[in-house]
Amino acid sequence: MAPPTKGDPWLAGRHFGIVIDAGSSGSRLQIYSWRDPKSIKVPKGSELAYTLPKVEKGTQDNDLWVAKVEPGLSSLADHPEDVGAYLRPLLGHAREQIPPSLHKDTPIFLLATAGMRLLSPKQQAQILRETCRFFVTHSNFRIDDPSPVGPCGSSVRIITGEEEGLFGWIAVNYLMDGFSGSHLDRTTYGFLDMGGASTQIAFEPSKESQKQSKDLIDVRLRLLGGQEIHHKVFVTTWLGYGTNQARERYVGKTIADYDASKDDKVVNDSHHVVPDPCLPRGLELTESPVHTNPASTHVKKPHHMVGTGSFAQCMKQTEPLLNKEKPCPDAHCLMNGVYVPPIDFSVSHFIGVSEYWYSSEHIFGLGGAYDFVQYERAAEQFCGRDWKGIMAEHEESRKLHRLGGDGEVMKDGQVVAAGKWGPKVEVPRLQMQCFKAAWIANVLHEGIKLPRIVDPGGNGTTNGAKVVEEANKKGLGRPTFQSMDTVGDIAISWTLGKMVLEASKEVPPLSKNTKPLVDPIDDIEDIKHSPIKPIVPPFLSLDGIEQRITPHLPTSLTRSSLGFSPVLFLFYVFSVFLLLLFVCPMRRQLRAMCLRNVRKLSHREGPYSDLMEEGQMFNGNVPASPSTSGGRWLRSIRRVFSGPKPKLKSSLSVVTSGNPALRHIAPNGSFRAPPTRSFTAPNGSSSSNGIATTTQYISRSPSPSPNGFMEDISSYSSQSSLMTSRSRNTSQINLSTMTPRTPISRANSSYYVSDKKQMQ
Repeated sequence: MAPPTKGDPWLAGRHFGIVIDAGSSGSRLQIYSWRDPKSIKVPKGSELAYTLPKVEKGTQDNDLWVAKVEPGLSSLADHPEDVGAYLRPLLGHAREQIPPSLHKDTPIFLLATAGMRLLSPKQQAQILRETCRFFVTHSNFRIDDPSPVGPCGSSVRIITGEEEGLFGWIAVNYLMDGFSGSHLDRTTYGFLDMGGASTQIAFEPSKESQKQSKDLIDVRLRLLGGQEIHHKVFVTTWLGYGTNQARERYVGKTIADYDASKDDKVVNDSHHVVPDPCLPRGLELTESPVHTNPASTHVKKPHHMVGTGSFAQCMKQTEPLLNKEKPCPDAHCLMNGVYVPPIDFSVSHFIGVSEYWYSSEHIFGLGGAYDFVQYERAAEQFCGRDWKGIMAEHEESRKLHRLGGDGEVMKDGQVVAAGKWGPKVEVPRLQMQCFKAAWIANVLHEGIKLPRIVDPGGNGTTNGAKVVEEANKKGLGRPTFQSMDTVGDIAISWTLGKMVLEASKEVPPLSKNTKPLVDPIDDIEDIKHSPIKPIVPPFLSLDGIEQRITPHLPTSLTRSSLGFSPVLFLFYVFSVFLLLLFVCPMRRQLRAMCLRNVRKLSHREGPYSDLMEEGQMFNGNVPASPSTSGGRWLRSIRRVFSGPKPKLKSSLSVVTSGNPALRHIAPNGSFRAPPTRSFTAPNGSSSSNGIATTTQYISRSPSPSPNGFMEDISSYSSQSSLMTSRSRNTSQINLSTMTPRTPISRANSSYYVSDKKQMQ
């Protein structure tokens, strides 16, 4: 079906929003729409000024606003490159339903839930990154800029169970007019949601309880009149308290208790069966415990569970799974030691969705206002039925309800029966209905502490409206709890709450200095100490660069066409070029700096390293340095940075107090080092202690004088000992009594001797 055209009056001033609920079993796209708040004339003080923007389905055809694909997005954990093919049908459906001219102004969100939370951070990041890339390159819908949350900001991310609860709380109160009216201090509805893995609760404590309550989330919305409303909401989630995981825990506990009550002979019998009061009478299932940690491996094996069909006994055996006895670190806890502020049910009224609705309506036909007496009666009747009779009725109902599924039997245009099962009720629902009904009742009454008796007299009708009427007659007011699935033609879903918040953001504020509206979790000031922590996988910082540039490239230069990212490749090349451009002009300074650092390190090699560096001898032997092996690598580094040694251009002058200064001068004005000279003591021995003493000449460049000649050597004649470069040897060699050997004459060289310490 083609999208509406500009001439369509329904389209005038209409904005759109897209939410993809990426769950564990599938991804559901939902299109919402609302009138542009700026185009609505809102008289000051009118009732319209105290309402939120009206969020509706995003298509005129009631069936086209939703599209779904299966399985869940998390199934692509090992193949993130397939994300584009997975999402293409959903994105194509959205493009077909929304006019192209409005795409750039239409926000799109992919918010993943339970399935994605179970993946590793690396897998989460890969899938979300590919999702972001696909949206950017294949659509013109409005997407957030890269941020610490992810490459597409808040448009593509994983939300926590608490965020689901907050969005659901907004949706419920929006549909139930909890936010409307000039009396903004009115009590809001609480929200209960139960899935297969977890259950959530979100409610606004009373004004008195808020003073003692902690961990409250500030939810801000803007009414059409520009006024902001603030609500302090408590939200928490219980993992493992959804119906499916609760059943797994129940099976493990039931089998363990059964085996503990029998002797080893019975336990090891492979044909034994375990009675299960939470299954209809006669139903036999083979189940393997998952949530159990027994000492015996036998408990982990498959067991035959045979239904005995007792709702009362099922309630009794499932109650311990609430873990109410777990220590509570705070003053007030409900299930599993989780803190929950006190709930005043005379003021706070709750609405349950998902499993609260399915378990009440699909089999019992009791969806809506809740009365435990009715609920208990219907559950006892169903659990006590024979399984064969249930299956026979199921087949008959399937034939009668080929196009239906609402549980009503029509004859001649009249409803002749209710509570019958249509095609929407599958066999697994019938098998687990008794257990789920007991689990729902225990969570409500033993867990959340909802009053058990609402209408002590009960009644025989299955019409929830009459329950409300009976409650009003008894002065009970609106029911404390009711299960719901839709309000009007809008389904109650956390995705609706997200869109209500987005529409509210578009309302012009009363003041330009007003703080922008954000998601509730982004309003938490001290997020580090908050029990609600956003899920942020480790994304690459370069993802944002690629997302910005890729839409401007030809299709042939995209990652999908080339097999690699040309944007990141060019970025790396450019980075290397900039590095070289910076390093090359400074290579000499960097080399000198490295040499200085290496020398500083090498001077710390040991107590004898300086002596060895200067070429000194200690008693004729080279002492072993304690750090010779440890400093070897430093000397190697220094040789690498120092490069080849330059040719010597000068010699070391030997100056004695009893002999004239002597220098070996080359004809070209450079200086050459004379060979090593040996000195003999007057007594004819090599030294006074009988050890030959050899003086090594160390090369040192002279300091030239302005006229090009050597520095006046006469300044050194007053020294009384042999001077060597930086000698640290405390023992001096007295050369005054020694007679130097006659220097060896070489061709093209001459000796310059000055007795008067003057240059000739």
